[in-house]
Amino acid sequence: QVQLVESGGGLVQPGGSLRLSCVASGSVVTIYTMGWFRQAPGKQRELVAVVTLGGNTNYTDSVKGRFTISRDNAKNTVHLQMNSLKPDDTAVYYCNALVAVTTTPLKPSNYWGQGMQVTVSS
Repeated sequence: QVQLVESGGGLVQPGGSLRLSCVASGSVVTIYTMGWFRQAPGKQRELVAVVTLGGNTNYTDSVKGRFTISRDNAKNTVHLQMNSLKPDDTAVYYCNALVAVTTTPLKPSNYWGQGMQVTVSS
């Protein structure tokens, strides 16, 4: 019912920048939260950053001051600007959204993008 399509991943040198984007489409009524998770090899998936419908943001400690999350509610889009990237940021990044859809407008569900690789290496 909802598709999350991600873009912007790839290979970047340490200290470089990338901008991830995610667009939600389908039977969307309200997107309550949009965020990014990541999973490095051998590690659990972790929250990177999240933004609420009202614009409140939260970041994991390791990215504070380097990453900025933003959303465009009119376009059902979330962005993650990643600066000063480090090798430890290497992971598969997943877009996530809590969405109310037309068939169940009072019961939002969690949706995931397909994931994309971000590699920070010289």
